[in-house]
Amino acid sequence: MSRLLKMSQASKQIEWCLSKAKKEIEECKKLGKRPKHRGLLLTTTNPEEAKKHLSKAEHNLNALIKFNQIGFSDWSMSAGFYALYHCFLSIAAKFGYESRNQTCTVALMRLLKEENKIKIDDRFIEMLEQEQLTTKNIINLREDYTYGVEISVKDESQLVELMELCKLMIDITKEIVFEVE
Repeated sequence: MSRLLKMSQASKQIEWCLSKAKKEIEECKKLGKRPKHRGLLLTTTNPEEAKKHLSKAEHNLNALIKFNQIGFSDWSMSAGFYALYHCFLSIAAKFGYESRNQTCTVALMRLLKEENKIKIDDRFIEMLEQEQLTTKNIINLREDYTYGVEISVKDESQLVELMELCKLMIDITKEIVFEVE
């Protein structure tokens, strides 16, 4: 029963995200502004955009590593967050979505997983969910090091774990994006 509630919750959230984007684009058109949104658009499958997001994820993983090497490990947390997030954006593009909202992107990953369209461990989704603000949540770590006063990550194991998770998520994303249907 809880699985059905979870699926229904993700579906409802996606509907809200799609509606939000549509309304914002319509409002921009009425005002004669460039169309933009902070939600989720259903577009066409975009393999090139998926590849670009995957490349950006790899770029951010490299930044995570380099920041740590040059003594800016506090910035490694942000780079790790964006490495994971761009993996999600890559998957979204693969399935024909454009997201401009982190919560909507995460909800989309949850829905794609529930619909068995992607195989991804819940821990990756939970790392980017606002509701899961545990010490292992990358949002929590990124905010602590971005807005806090610490200039280095004290627990080296956190960085090692984040690097490994980013590498794994990039590999999983490659399998999803380059999967022959």
